[in-house]
Amino acid sequence: MLELPGGHFRRQAPIGPYFADFAHHGARLVVELDGAQHGLPTGQRHDAIRDAYLDAAGYRVLRFWNDEVVENLDGVVETILAAILANSTTVPR
Repeated sequence: MLELPGGHFRRQAPIGPYFADFAHHGARLVVELDGAQHGLPTGQRHDAIRDAYLDAAGYRVLRFWNDEVVENLDGVVETILAAILANSTTVPR
């Protein structure tokens, strides 16, 4: 198992009125996996409002398309780990 600085990811984590697909509270990072509905105007508006809320709450949001996770899992994981490590100076040890 991979030990992450500052804690671990929680699945379907509540943050205010929203549920994050995955949240790492120690690194203040939210990972969202998006399907096709997120590419539609209604989905984009909803995501913008949600992301603004999460940003104001101190979270960085990373979004990945579902097919990107399937086709480039290593790249997705590298991006997530880089985001955690970038925040590691603010993560309690």
